[in-house]
Amino acid sequence: MAFGGWQIHQFNRAFDALCQKGRVGVGRSGGRFKPRVVVAIALDEQNRVCDSLIMRGMTVFARPVKIQAINGISLQELQPDVIFPHDPLCQNALSLALKLKHG
Repeated sequence: MAFGGWQIHQFNRAFDALCQKGRVGVGRSGGRFKPRVVVAIALDEQNRVCDSLIMRGMTVFARPVKIQAINGISLQELQPDVIFPHDPLCQNALSLALKLKHG
């Protein structure tokens, strides 16, 4: 239970830092018995990725890490199947993160 709280704390800190940088989109994939993947991207005023994070795994030891490969890419140029060619869970999470909620 304590490790789950630690994981949530780590994610919340990384997510708060992301929110300070611009508009944020979040996507999650996975199921009950599959590893889950959470992707969050922050976009600047020109709709370019200024920061991002990914957290994947089945255990409470999964930590958020940055996705360096997509920094500076515009929203229209992001293609989940190119960025994660062999990982459909990451592709799904990124495609959901690209659908920013307005409001």
